[in-house]
Amino acid sequence: MGNKKARARSRADELRRMNVARPFTPEALLKRSIRAHFTRLGFTRASDGTLLLPGSTKADVRTLHSSQRAERLEVSARFTERVLPKALQHFANGDEINPRKIKLRLIRVESDTPQSDLFRLATLTWSVPVSAGFGRRLRYLVWDDAHDKLVGVIALGDPVFNLSVRDNLIGWTGADRAKRLVGILDAYVLGAVPPYNFLLAGKAVACLIRSKEVFSDFKKFYGKSVGIISGKRKRAELLAVTTTSSMGRSSVYNRLRLGEQDYLRSIGYTIGWGHFHITDRLFDEIRKFLRAKKDPYAGNHQFGDGPNWRLRTIRKALKELDINESVLKHGIQREVFICPFGTNAFEVLKTGNGTLDTSSLRSVAEISEQAKRRWMIPRAERRPEYRDWKREGIAALIRGSEREAKTPKTQAS
Repeated sequence: MGNKKARARSRADELRRMNVARPFTPEALLKRSIRAHFTRLGFTRASDGTLLLPGSTKADVRTLHSSQRAERLEVSARFTERVLPKALQHFANGDEINPRKIKLRLIRVESDTPQSDLFRLATLTWSVPVSAGFGRRLRYLVWDDAHDKLVGVIALGDPVFNLSVRDNLIGWTGADRAKRLVGILDAYVLGAVPPYNFLLAGKAVACLIRSKEVFSDFKKFYGKSVGIISGKRKRAELLAVTTTSSMGRSSVYNRLRLGEQDYLRSIGYTIGWGHFHITDRLFDEIRKFLRAKKDPYAGNHQFGDGPNWRLRTIRKALKELDINESVLKHGIQREVFICPFGTNAFEVLKTGNGTLDTSSLRSVAEISEQAKRRWMIPRAERRPEYRDWKREGIAALIRGSEREAKTPKTQAS
């Protein structure tokens, strides 16, 4: 009996030295879940542990997001059932819209209101799941006053801390970024809903982030706010907004110009590294695993505890599991855009000195009129199929069925 116990202890010591998880331990079960998840998504692995994409088309990217989207829809099922019947009246039929009369307006969204319900419902039609954002947030419904219908949605929030193409463009050191990132927001939700997206209204919606109204709202709500991470009171103004395409190169954001004004500028691509392919369900398993180990990352989720807590939590778990963190290199390179709010915005961001020149900012009404003439009216004349859209198709889009929704092939992507 003593020899059996000694052999068992020896084997356990050997496993610990090899860092091999024994069958049915929490470590082994979580490893199995992670690997099975990547396999279901179609990833294969290179010899160094890096994930290899099953493909790089937009359809492939949608597939990679499909598990996460299915989770969001499952969580939102009761919400959708409750809100959709009444909310449908705010979505237009195509034949109700006269493009020459479109008049855009921004409605700021506050939490726990009918507007926030409509905002959430609209984002459920996106093929790529929408995050909730964190920190500072400005959310808007883009409304067509002429037809009293929803055109699209905008959400601006705190930017990611590490974004090399942005920091290299501005010329920031690490210390510069820590001091002046307060002057940047990121558009993490940006787009139009049917039938307006068939009229290239997504371009108009994107232009609206560079408006007098958004600039004023930032100053009103966050101009004298206290930095949550630094704890210092900062006199902040909105100098620039970044956004990232959800699926590689963007046909909506490129060449975004009205008159003499460029609205978004492409500045490069992300390196294809992150955690979008880790679903909420799998992340919950990771947190439970860390919680069992009494690891502080399991509950360290308040904003202000540092940038990108979710990513750092996943990395900590991968280290504990002895899984190469190269599995976070998913390979989806997204195009990054920046929208400066003045001709000298980059100089102010780099040095922290000077006064932003806001003379080129336009009102929402002015941008609406220009965008209507530039994109929406010509598109309607070239592609009248938008008139066939029926608002009932919104439910089908939420379910992920474009064919059932009878989505025209003219939809911009």
